[in-house]
Amino acid sequence: MLFLITIVFLILSISPSITSSVPYIPTDYILLNCGASSNTTSYDGRNWVADDDHLYANTSSFSSTASYQDPSVTQVPYMTARFFRGEFTYKFPLSPGPKFLRLYFYPNQYPGLDITSSFFSVAANNYTLLSNFSAYLVSATSPPQAFIVKEFVITVGKEQMMDVTFAPSPNSFAFINGIEVVSMPANLYTGQTYGSLRLIDTNYFFELENSTALDTAYRLNVGGRDVLDVHDSGMFRTWNQDIDYIFGAASGVTYYDQSEATIKYTEATPVYTAPEAVYKSYRSMGPNPYINFNYYLTWLFTVDSGFYYLVRLHFCENDLQKVNQRVFDIFINNHAAEIAMDVIAVSEGNGIPIYIDYVVWVAQSENELWVALHPNAESKPESYDAVLNGLEIFKLNNSDGSLAAPNPRPETKPMLKQKHSKEGRFLKTGKVVIGATLSSIVSILLILSLVFWQRKLFLCRTESINRRKVSPNQCRHFSVADILTATNNFDDALIIGRGGFGNVYRGHIPGIQYEVAIKRLNSKSHQGENEFWAEIEMLSQLRYINLVSLIGYCNEKQEMILVYDYMVNGTLRDHLYKNDNIPLKWKQRLQICIGAARGLEYLHSGAVQRIIHRDVKTTNILLDETWVAKVSDFGLSKMGPVLMENVPITTKVKGTFGYMDPEYFRRLHLTEKSDVYSFGVVLFEVLCARPAVDTSLEDEEIGLAGWALKCVENETIEQIIDPYLHGKIAAKCLKVFVEIAKSCLHDVGVERPKMRDVVGMLEFSLELQEAAGAKQAVEAGDTINHARTMDELV
Repeated sequence: MLFLITIVFLILSISPSITSSVPYIPTDYILLNCGASSNTTSYDGRNWVADDDHLYANTSSFSSTASYQDPSVTQVPYMTARFFRGEFTYKFPLSPGPKFLRLYFYPNQYPGLDITSSFFSVAANNYTLLSNFSAYLVSATSPPQAFIVKEFVITVGKEQMMDVTFAPSPNSFAFINGIEVVSMPANLYTGQTYGSLRLIDTNYFFELENSTALDTAYRLNVGGRDVLDVHDSGMFRTWNQDIDYIFGAASGVTYYDQSEATIKYTEATPVYTAPEAVYKSYRSMGPNPYINFNYYLTWLFTVDSGFYYLVRLHFCENDLQKVNQRVFDIFINNHAAEIAMDVIAVSEGNGIPIYIDYVVWVAQSENELWVALHPNAESKPESYDAVLNGLEIFKLNNSDGSLAAPNPRPETKPMLKQKHSKEGRFLKTGKVVIGATLSSIVSILLILSLVFWQRKLFLCRTESINRRKVSPNQCRHFSVADILTATNNFDDALIIGRGGFGNVYRGHIPGIQYEVAIKRLNSKSHQGENEFWAEIEMLSQLRYINLVSLIGYCNEKQEMILVYDYMVNGTLRDHLYKNDNIPLKWKQRLQICIGAARGLEYLHSGAVQRIIHRDVKTTNILLDETWVAKVSDFGLSKMGPVLMENVPITTKVKGTFGYMDPEYFRRLHLTEKSDVYSFGVVLFEVLCARPAVDTSLEDEEIGLAGWALKCVENETIEQIIDPYLHGKIAAKCLKVFVEIAKSCLHDVGVERPKMRDVVGMLEFSLELQEAAGAKQAVEAGDTINHARTMDELV
């Protein structure tokens, strides 16, 4: 809150008058089409000059033309390149001040050159921008990209030129397709005075001097379409869509066509800060307050570890007019960056854009940066929502002036030469990469191994690491042929379940006398390879009556498949609502809850290593032929230290909306009590026979957890119980059961019971139900039909 006050003060200290300034006109503007023989014009109308006049070097260079033009690549500046066998320098006479330096790379095939063996460094004045850089490796990361643009901010001093030097690694070569230099206004990004930038998760301010160099990591038009460089506000920046960086399924609502909005730039936020398209589009959480309270609108970015990052957030309220209409909190890397952010209060009006900067440290052990928004309830705003218009992230140079980071790990993708086919696509060949610095010898040896054993790597890259964790006596490896036979070539008629992971098939595997359930991971699934191996690792170590048994797996020919014991009676949810099954009797529901609770208790305290399930819900509780409950789906599970109960694990928020622990949401601290909360939702789901989330209901009834707790508080819980159970639950049993479920849903994790206590109380609840049935039978004098009467009651 102190920082918000500081920002307001800074903005108020500057004249808030609206400015009509025109977009920025750069003092220096240079476009080099490297390797070209003459000046050319790009598709967007910009003029690129040949690079001959800027060549200053101690070694010769040569130019070449790419063998193939990818559909995503324009002719200029990508199809020609300048190559160097030795150190080579471009010199640019420029005016003093900060400049954008953009380097364009197209790591395609060039006649007589193996682009996969190109490793080099790039320096600009006193800064190391790239070190032992492989454009090919960077382009081959997921998702692959045909070309690369590296954008840096470098400040040029008085009587100083900008020298851009390329230095090939030993036995290698350097290349560049295009160079762009554009000046920018002073203090746009660097040159911020002490007191204007707070270092996240500290009480310290960060001084971003003019001498700091920046590497642009991300620049997003949040909620809007791509903004091309020629449509920027004078500096030819590209603003990309943000959808690829949204974390989870809850992506909020986008507003990208506010053409009628008037953007009122100010002296504090001049017109060149960001184009109108950024401030006329935004992403919010949506209109439903309950849903908004139960998730964080989150963006996730992959970054280089061991650097400080400047995070700039752009805001502009075009719909609201008054203070306290929309107030929200901002979190960066799990830390509160801003509490009670009110855009109207800070900007002082509708249509007035603002931006706020933060600095965050990304440690060596991390490679992700999060930005998350969540409504602020304490302010009691009119709308429980959050909003963001734009986002920029820059890496700051370290103490020795370097912005360089290692290339992507070779095992991410085999380093294979690519060759153009007649169809216009790339084909992989097995040519070995040769040439790198001595510091990369280990990586090169690994690459050689990966290339020579390409197919084996494709089938077993992860398996070779993880299979050692799998007990061969408990978990079998099946071939794709086995799976195809078992499922009749994945016949749709054998599908018994569908989910975000893919389809589940019922089948018979040769050599196994009983039926199995075969879960085939969809190639587009969010679950992914990590969760696939996590499930194998977990279940291969666990054998317990209330946990589903993993029989084996298949990991070949791009298939990731898990094989389980087939559960004849499906999921618990199948027998509660929205189906044609006969409703479960109350005693049967209690027994199923006890079984599931015992399974979770075993994970928390009975296994060799404590395990947090992280996705407890009625669809992950399966029922065998005798109705024994078995907890399933361990793809999101986390292991914790042995004999250290309730020690939090800091991790990403994953799970299922409606079941997630709110404390886990707020703090990203996962404990066994997070499973306890989810199980509390399951208990009410069993009692009320309705989904955890039902958007067809009134707002306060959408979430079962909140609605059930309110009914308990108002002593109206009987009104939402499954009608089938009316008159069939003993009063004392119901009281204990509701108390158990309520305690599981305590907002503070440490106040929730342990699963062993939940098991004990559920068993006590079952005893109360059975005792009530026995008493009723005795009072009726029906000793002959005692069992039948009990069965009808429960």
